[in-house]
Amino acid sequence: MYGDEATVRRILTELGDTWAVVGLSSNRQRAAYGVAAVLQRFGKRVVPVHPKAETVHGEKGYANLADIPFDVDVVDVFVNSDLAGAVADEAVAKGAKGVWFQLGVVDEAAWDRTRAAGLEMVMDRCPAIEIPRLSHHRVQES
Repeated sequence: MYGDEATVRRILTELGDTWAVVGLSSNRQRAAYGVAAVLQRFGKRVVPVHPKAETVHGEKGYANLADIPFDVDVVDVFVNSDLAGAVADEAVAKGAKGVWFQLGVVDEAAWDRTRAAGLEMVMDRCPAIEIPRLSHHRVQES
């Protein structure tokens, strides 16, 4: 398991609300599109990162992380595992506090490098599944 419940909770609730979603385009058939909508519904600012640099869900897109002219808290990665490690390295260079690799995206070397750089990281999970569970727990606890 790459990222325990405490790490999942920290990334979703404590690291900040600006999420760069790498692989997010205006293609409604792609998982990134729906996940980004869920993140927005839970108060996250979603910044699309895609070679097309399209505006998605009302947010201006950028071709890569380095082009984003403001700080990013979490980088959510919707690219193939063989491309994901480079994105994790860009997230470190960008100064992000966390990296989230989506379901099916696993790169153990990137996991080691990213955590060694001091970032929180989760792999092979989906924030759109996790964030409603956290909110549900919070409602039950109060």
